[in-house]
Amino acid sequence: MTNGLQHLHGNHACALGAVAAGCRFFAGYPITPSSEIAERMSRELPRVGGTFIQMEDEMASMAAVLGASMGGVKAMTATSGPGFSLKQEHIGYAAAAEVPCVVVNVMRGGPSTGMPTKPAQSDIMQARWGSHGDHPLIVLVPASVKEIYSETIRAFNLSEAYRVPVIVTFDQIVAHLLETFETPAESEIVRIERKWAAAGEADYLPYAETTDFVPPMARPGDGLRVHTTGLTHAETGFPTQEPAVVTRVMDRLLGKLERHQADIESYQTLDCEDAEILIVAYGITSRAARRARRELRQEGKKVGLFRPITLWPFPEEALRQAAAGASHVLVPEMNAGQLVIEIERLLPALEVLAHNRIDGEPIGPAEIADRVRELAK
Repeated sequence: MTNGLQHLHGNHACALGAVAAGCRFFAGYPITPSSEIAERMSRELPRVGGTFIQMEDEMASMAAVLGASMGGVKAMTATSGPGFSLKQEHIGYAAAAEVPCVVVNVMRGGPSTGMPTKPAQSDIMQARWGSHGDHPLIVLVPASVKEIYSETIRAFNLSEAYRVPVIVTFDQIVAHLLETFETPAESEIVRIERKWAAAGEADYLPYAETTDFVPPMARPGDGLRVHTTGLTHAETGFPTQEPAVVTRVMDRLLGKLERHQADIESYQTLDCEDAEILIVAYGITSRAARRARRELRQEGKKVGLFRPITLWPFPEEALRQAAAGASHVLVPEMNAGQLVIEIERLLPALEVLAHNRIDGEPIGPAEIADRVRELAK
């Protein structure tokens, strides 16, 4: 795809963003409403010397992605609903073994098979805690076709920089929007490559402690000895249950995102400086909230919007600053109440209220505006 003004479907923007980021391997299994990503990748990857494989299921897809990444290639998969659930064990493996990869999850109504063609935002907690055990990962929630493109590129950059799985998740509506935006020139695209160990390095430790908490990876063919396992391991890569070693290695593993949070987190604030009522929203719901905020401001109501783009790790301090002058916080979501729990934890002194829909229909601007008017009485 050449740079310039583009009219793109959200899922196609995801595929093109991945290719622009340097993705050269995709393994997946078709599932509504994410299938257009796989379809577009099957067309785009051969054009740049990449590989597309349709696997037999979602578990095999995730395993293939990890193998490709450990082989030195930027790799991605995409799925939705039940498929995302099936990928969780291998996502946990990627986090433990520090294998860079990108997983796209297009959210749909659930649970189980649910409503494949209807939107939802009900995978927010699963995206962070779907795999068992304490594990590091990053979750991004774009809200437009343009942002799907740019955040997919950023997902690869974050994954490569910090050796961590990155989840890009957006709802079915954003996935199937058609919007026009300007794509950057090739020379303007920033691509981050993973840190490689020196070839033939004596006494190489695949999980060594480093000042940035991100150990260099061994490039296949460089003659470095690597042992990779999902078991808790020492710096050598070999399994251990020695408490002191486990604590040291896990502290580094879990601490690397906190150490780099300033470079990872992203968010948007609108009219938060004097906001008495703060709306916290993401994805398509944030677009409804943005319009509601504009209408309410015209009525003289001091309403602000805080939109996380990096959902996990959550931009906690930025939220506290945005809510500094507020008395109420409203969290509209297309689920039974997920992010609202985190907001309640972060803002214990404020009245935090949920506004939810679980019927497969989006939350509209009028709903949000009416709820805010009730709070403003």
